[in-house]
Amino acid sequence: MNRIKIIVFFVTITLALSACRKNDEEEKTNKKAAWIENAFVSLESGNYPKIKAISWWHENFDNSVLKVNSSTESLNAYKTGISSSTFVVTPNLIAKKLIEPVTGIYHAAFPDFAGTEDHVTAEQISNFETLVNKRIVWAYFSNNWYDNIKFPTAAVNTIDATERIPFIRIMPRTNFDEGGPDPNYTMQKIIDGDFDAELTQWAIDAKNTDIPLLAEFGTEVNGNWFPWNGQYNGAGETSGYGDPNLYDGAERFRDAYRHIIDICNNNGATNMTWFFHVDAYSEPTVNWNMIENYYPGDAYIDWLGVSVYGPQESGDDYQEFSDILKDIYPTLSNLSNKPIAILEFAISEID
Repeated sequence: MNRIKIIVFFVTITLALSACRKNDEEEKTNKKAAWIENAFVSLESGNYPKIKAISWWHENFDNSVLKVNSSTESLNAYKTGISSSTFVVTPNLIAKKLIEPVTGIYHAAFPDFAGTEDHVTAEQISNFETLVNKRIVWAYFSNNWYDNIKFPTAAVNTIDATERIPFIRIMPRTNFDEGGPDPNYTMQKIIDGDFDAELTQWAIDAKNTDIPLLAEFGTEVNGNWFPWNGQYNGAGETSGYGDPNLYDGAERFRDAYRHIIDICNNNGATNMTWFFHVDAYSEPTVNWNMIENYYPGDAYIDWLGVSVYGPQESGDDYQEFSDILKDIYPTLSNLSNKPIAILEFAISEID
């Protein structure tokens, strides 16, 4: 009888440990799904009325697993959230400019145009939409300048043929190395007109598409992982450029962005909607790197944009989407009354 009790005891313990391991595995698997669920609850809460668009970053890079279908649970969480009628797929256009939807929030994506972000195909757009069971308003991709500045005609035409709006990330970088400064494309050179001939042709080509185009210059400008960040263009100095009351690094970016928009407008490329794109958190966290220092102004910018990422690899600090949004939303709301787009949001599968 005692032997039977012992056997039953060990069987019970084994089953309990197995259930615990199963629960732990489910918890690990579902962390990304829970973050996605939290994102959609936040977006539909009514607490962030200026948010009028979202765009998932569907790509894995370095040690990240950001694709929306990285697990069944994550994909199902996204599909459930995006199925709400809050998330709309019909663009509201006036004079070829995208304005905020009459109701709801636009759904868009970077649908995995490869690691360099510029291998644009209709197949990738279709694959993403099939995966999540929802259309996208725009397809987001990079116009890397590399050795020359050239309008991405082929990519734009490919996206336009799918009846989605091309969203061009103008990336003044010679290579993909993080940080800076870039060996060629400095903000001062742009301001000084060193690239005006190429930028003028870029603007003419944009105009000649005769289709609505979305564009941003200097993605996540407040992050020092990109060479257009103020750290590499004057940082906290005030006496090397422009207004002595302004920080040179951010002021140079502001004026370089204004210069590009002026060239486009002066050459008839008024079919472009311009976005100002920041990260939710500035790096470094110093006064000269504050978001408002970089802003070109309402006369130039149509939409504000922000990246909102959860952990991108195991070991990163974990923050809920809602917590990040609580931190950045007041800053953007105080900056301007323009509509806000979450231009990149994603999270990796994490332990």
